[in-house]
Order: sequence, then C-alpha cells, then structure tokens
Amino acid sequence: MNPITHFLAGWSIAGAAGLGKRERAAVTLAGVLPDIDGVGIVAEKLTSGSGHALTWWSDYHHVLAHNLLFGLLVSAACLPFTARKRTVAALAFLSFHAHILGDVVGGGGPDGDHWPIPYLWPFTKKGLLAWQGQWAINGWQNFVITGLLLLAVFAIARSRGRSPLEMFSGKADAAFVEAVRNRFGA
Repeated sequence: MNPITHFLAGWSIAGAAGLGKRERAAVTLAGVLPDIDGVGIVAEKLTSGSGHALTWWSDYHHVLAHNLLFGLLVSAACLPFTARKRTVAALAFLSFHAHILGDVVGGGGPDGDHWPIPYLWPFTKKGLLAWQGQWAINGWQNFVITGLLLLAVFAIARSRGRSPLEMFSGKADAAFVEAVRNRFGA
C-alpha cells in the first residue's frame, strides 16, 4: 500500500483511542516506519545504469522492516516517550501490523508480481506471509481503503477535534478541524 494510506491507517488507530498528541504520533509512526526499508530505492535508481548497481530496494524492501522483530522494536521504542506505556506499545504493535496486513493484501507489484512478507526474518526464511489474491499497489481497492480512511479522519476531526495535521502544524490542524465542523457540524 501507499505510505500515505499507511499513515492514515496508523493515525486513525491512534486518533480513535483516547491518546495524547505525542502518543498518537508514536502510534502513527509505528504504522509508517516499516517502509523505511524502501529508502534503498534512491540508491537503486541512482546506480541502475552503472556497472555496480545497488539493488537495495529490490533486495530489502518488505524484508528489513516488515517483520516481527522490527514490530517489537518499534513498539518498544514507544515506551520511553509516552505516559501510558502498555497501551501505546500495544496500539503501536497494532498499527505496525495494520501496515503488514495492508501490504499482504494490497502491496503487489503493478505488473502482477506478488510481494510476500518474510514475517519471521531474520530468524528463519520460512514463514512468508502471502496471499494469492493480493492486488496491485495501484489497484482500485487501495483507493477505496484510502478514501475510507479519509472519511475516518473527517469523522475524528469532527468528533474529537483533531486531525493528522496535528503532527505537522497546530494552526493547520485547528483550521482543518474548524472547516470540518463548520461544514458538517460539531
């Protein structure tokens, strides 16, 4: 799935719970961080025409950070930064797994390739998570899911007075919430 969809899913999980701003940010980031293993695409694109091409994205995306160990590390990393440690760690673990589930069902290559998730890596190369019905990352299903998550963002903004914009700007968040409430009622 698209990182924006993962962001919206993580924030919706955090936004629906009664968490503070810092706690919501931690849970949201836990839903996006697995895609950190995709940054290798930059090196791969820059070196693709050279005699020493780096295949970091092809070899490591959906591997290094899409596994149980990374999920546990991300959840544990939330502990020092939050007041409700167990709740936030559990929701971060849930947000991380929402990302994994999204990639298993809707993270296929646009060319029909299936991208399995080596969930138990580095402990074993067995334990691949895969689904034969996996749709392409640019499939209509992902657009529908993103649309539904945007509706959740609007609902949370209307009912709880916050949006994902809070992670970037308090003024933008307040303006968005005000616009939503003016349009749809408080």
